[in-house]
Amino acid sequence: MSPLGWDTAADLEKPPAEIPSPGEVDVPEGLRAEIEAHMANYPDRRSAALPALAAAQREHGWCSPQAIAQVAAVMRVTPAYLESVASFYDMLETEPVGRHSVYVCTNISCSLRGADALLADFQRAVDGDPEVNVRAFECLGACDIAPMASVDGVYVGPLSSQDIPALLDDVRAGRAVLPERQLARRLVADPHANSTEFPQHPAQGAAHGGANLELPTEDPATARGRREPR
Repeated sequence: MSPLGWDTAADLEKPPAEIPSPGEVDVPEGLRAEIEAHMANYPDRRSAALPALAAAQREHGWCSPQAIAQVAAVMRVTPAYLESVASFYDMLETEPVGRHSVYVCTNISCSLRGADALLADFQRAVDGDPEVNVRAFECLGACDIAPMASVDGVYVGPLSSQDIPALLDDVRAGRAVLPERQLARRLVADPHANSTEFPQHPAQGAAHGGANLELPTEDPATARGRREPR
């Protein structure tokens, strides 16, 4: 018999799973309001399971039995339904972890650029620190800054083992993590991108006397030499 019980016959005599009574589960008002707001976005309230569980995880640090019960009471679903969702998705924790998460991407692009060694060095650097949860992640979708990591949800890269001490110092001090390596702050073609969230990139002001970057224009001679479409 499988130790996981997947090949065990269902117990037809077992009482059906019950939905927790809202009056019997104490739910923080902020968490309740956030879950209800997510539920309002979907025609089927069960579709809000992922954002609701993520909200509970932020509240409790992980998807604990108490967190699951609170979400179940608000969403009017069984805890078993939510447990099946939480146990499937990598970014939902079903065991206690540190309050800071460092997900090191180990998919092909990052792996080819040394992500496996980077992960091992991260794990050695935080050994014994219960506040920092370091783990491998299959793909974070930022191949252009490989090898990279998500640090409390902020994408940073490219990273090397030499960056680890400064990165962990930023995390523990509550500072912005390696601002010069953050994906959100990288220069793009649009000089106004992210301007409402981040100040102008230093490279823009230094290289252009404080003026906005302009996209390069085509050489007129090149333009004249092109054949017009028939």
